[in-house]
Amino acid sequence: MTDKTVLVIDDSATIRKLVDTHLSPVGYRVALAPNAEEGLKLATEIRPDLILLDHQLPGTTGYEVCCKLIESSELQQIPVVVSSTLRKKAYAEYIDLDNVVDMLPKPYTEELLRHTVANALETAAMIVSSQSQGTAVPEVIQQLDEAALAGSFVCFGLRELLDFLNNGRKTGVLEVEADRSRIRFHLDRGRIQGVYATGIDGNDVDEMARFLPKSIANLSPVLRMTIGGRSCAEVDGFVQLLDQKVLDPRLMTKLLRFQAAMLVHHAFTRKLAAFHFQAGHASNALHRNLPLDISLLALLVEGAIHRGDQDDAADESRIYVRRAIRGQNLDRAGLSARHMKVLNVLSDPKTSGELATSLGWNLDEVCQVLQGFAMAELVEERHQAAPGQFVVFEPDAGAAQALRSSLEDSDNRYAGKVVRDKLALQLLFKRSVPHTLVFSGDDDHVCQIVRQMFATDNPAAANVRRIVVCGPIEHDWNDRVGFEPHALVRRPCTAAALFEAMDRVFEQHPFENNVERISADESPESEHQHPLLPMDHNAIETSTAGVES
Repeated sequence: MTDKTVLVIDDSATIRKLVDTHLSPVGYRVALAPNAEEGLKLATEIRPDLILLDHQLPGTTGYEVCCKLIESSELQQIPVVVSSTLRKKAYAEYIDLDNVVDMLPKPYTEELLRHTVANALETAAMIVSSQSQGTAVPEVIQQLDEAALAGSFVCFGLRELLDFLNNGRKTGVLEVEADRSRIRFHLDRGRIQGVYATGIDGNDVDEMARFLPKSIANLSPVLRMTIGGRSCAEVDGFVQLLDQKVLDPRLMTKLLRFQAAMLVHHAFTRKLAAFHFQAGHASNALHRNLPLDISLLALLVEGAIHRGDQDDAADESRIYVRRAIRGQNLDRAGLSARHMKVLNVLSDPKTSGELATSLGWNLDEVCQVLQGFAMAELVEERHQAAPGQFVVFEPDAGAAQALRSSLEDSDNRYAGKVVRDKLALQLLFKRSVPHTLVFSGDDDHVCQIVRQMFATDNPAAANVRRIVVCGPIEHDWNDRVGFEPHALVRRPCTAAALFEAMDRVFEQHPFENNVERISADESPESEHQHPLLPMDHNAIETSTAGVES
């Protein structure tokens, strides 16, 4: 947005309408004159910041109009952009005129018009002054020092870059190129204080404004001004009102936080090209007055919540796994304790539905928070080959720990737990019937428990796949456990070997989506005893320490 006034002097009604149509929506005040006489009169009355002047006018030329402007002490400093279809032939006439700062060849596009006007307004005062005084014009306005850090996103992502700057407690501005836009992250000691952008398509800004919370929905026009991060009269006026305590800084902070979350989401969902990090404090007035001091993780989660992102998060065939943090940023400033619970509960792979049940939340909120964590790469989404879980009953401590480590590094296409004692097994079976039971066939006590579990005719038991883990010694499994297992895995058992066995089992015995889930309300027995496994009721009430994830 801008508060600049542009005077258009052109005898073509089409050109006048075109300029007004393209410049007014982006904040310019546009005045129109069909001839030189009315144009000079308007220039005296309104003192425009820029004149867009046609070279050929009724009864005169743009050159003569420029000369008359120079003769007036009040108008001689107004910069002029001359427009003509004659191009080079017209340009030659204006070489010696101090107030002409640029040429705009006809016909021109909307984009060329806006860029020419914006550049002329930004550099006009310096060009007019230098041309009238005979001083040199700098090649670059406000040239930045060499970037402290620059590169492309070929080998790493934006999250890694922001984590690096956060961990190093760096202060400065990180500019990221995304499509035709440039998104700027203002950092202070590594924390994000504000996010702004240039070149954002107007439709994208409208889309962002559509997600404004009800409490600040009426600030939509303000968002369109602040999103660019550039100083203008309106923004400077807001800053003054904040300083005078006229405006509620809490509402403006909420708006800037929303803006940051939307732009972060925009950056993370676009193909990024290059980046530049300029060390040192930024000059943005709103950022200085209302710093956010927030983490990337909090903004990613808030962006997903504002937008209502869910994608396929509610798909029960997808599981979510908490990723091991290796060199990843641990900063969670601004993230609510409520949303942090998602990571705490996600100690083992779960579907969004299971998380919602564990937390007692609405499924939509769980899915949105999961999307934010996934974008931050703290959570990984994987495809679950079969609904439900498997259970590994392995009493040997070394073998159990080795298998757990292998499962953590696996693709987790099957979700499950490793337990070492009967009590832990009882607790898991009390909660739900697993789709597969994996047990140690070398341990006589384990085989006795398993035999007891599947000794009776039970529909739920028939639905459980059974896989044996054992050494090279051959056994008569009907004699040892009372049934032939669906598959056998030789020691040492790894996640890859276990999952391959499950793939074969489910291919030969397709899984039917009728995993039994037993709850206290549904159980027909007062003790809530599980139909597959005799329960030690007193032991379960006095201890839950046997459950190992």
